[in-house]
Amino acid sequence: MQGGSKPCLFLCDDGRYYVVKSRSNPQHVRVLANEMLAARVAQLIGLPVAEPAFVEITNEWEPRAEAGGVGVKGAGFAAGLHFGSRYPGNPEDTLVTDILPDPLLRRVRNFREAFWGAFLFDKWTCNCDVRQFVFYHSAMEKGSPYSACLIDNGFCFNDGDWSFPDAILLNFYSRRWVYEGVCGLQSFEPFLTRIENLRSSEVDACLQGIPPEWCGSEPGELSRLAEALYARRQGLSQAIIDVKNSAQRPFPNWR
Repeated sequence: MQGGSKPCLFLCDDGRYYVVKSRSNPQHVRVLANEMLAARVAQLIGLPVAEPAFVEITNEWEPRAEAGGVGVKGAGFAAGLHFGSRYPGNPEDTLVTDILPDPLLRRVRNFREAFWGAFLFDKWTCNCDVRQFVFYHSAMEKGSPYSACLIDNGFCFNDGDWSFPDAILLNFYSRRWVYEGVCGLQSFEPFLTRIENLRSSEVDACLQGIPPEWCGSEPGELSRLAEALYARRQGLSQAIIDVKNSAQRPFPNWR
């Protein structure tokens, strides 16, 4: 699969496909912890995010694919737990793409939840990467709108730093016109209220089962990360207003 972490597509023994990132990925081992925590929190507030999973590989496996006749090696997978992101269907009968032309992008079924909800989420979690989506629909539904799904959340929490630096103009999708319909804080509902009303126990529950080896040399930092994330929720409205007031005016129709 595409991406700097060199993920691979696996058919797992539950009969489903997962895009799997290895503990030995070339980015950072904490990418796996970030992916699991971010996806679970996104689910908690109702965003359309790919279902996260622990994928156990029982024997060491080294992927090798052919691209244009040249062997291309991916990240190796040692025996143990790796991060899996549920693929949206069966590759044989589901059309999946990471880019759409503007006319199709405007017709995405869950446009508001995906683009505006994801912006709010990325601001809260300090995603230091450009927002990534996949768009999908059944191959049997020719001409039907695509649905959007948030993927690639490994750079939330400022990548492996697990910090929240102030960066007003991060977190946008590459095509800024998707934010033209934002007209105020109400455009980010119900997700803004859901984040502000979260209980600390709900955020803590999102840490369940994350292996210490996914956390680098200081696994105890994971709990502190969750505490900091929970504390940030009450400043989120002001953070969005600060973005609105920035020189680049990313929300031109805010009233």
